[in-house]
Amino acid sequence: MVRSFTSVVVKRCEKRGFLVILYLFMVTCPFLRAQETITDDLVNALKTGSSVTLSQYFDANIALAIMDQDDIYSKQQAELILKNFFTKNTPSNFVILHRGATEESEYAIGNLSTSNGNFRVTLYIKRRENKPFVHRIWFEQEDAD
Repeated sequence: MVRSFTSVVVKRCEKRGFLVILYLFMVTCPFLRAQETITDDLVNALKTGSSVTLSQYFDANIALAIMDQDDIYSKQQAELILKNFFTKNTPSNFVILHRGATEESEYAIGNLSTSNGNFRVTLYIKRRENKPFVHRIWFEQEDAD
């Protein structure tokens, strides 16, 4: 009698443990997918040279460095500068080489292939109220080998 009671209790605890793990997985998965979607949106915007899509993720002011332009710009100014950059350097691909994250921010470093050479792009993203904002973005031309 004691063995069967113990078996039932153990099985119920295992079942509850499984349910807790399942619940935690279900709660965290949408958050993880949201981060991946944002990253995918930014990657696609860089691949296609869409300054409009990129600017949707800009903070009110953004640190932007492209070639000889390096300053803090308003969201609208940064979009125009990027539009001009993408017009002169038509992107063909963007690949993330490295990324990292904390609870409040994340960064990504990647290579942007364009009609006029390759650029190393560094993005810094901050989160406020669980929404991502591109805080800094740098484009550095890579040396031709």
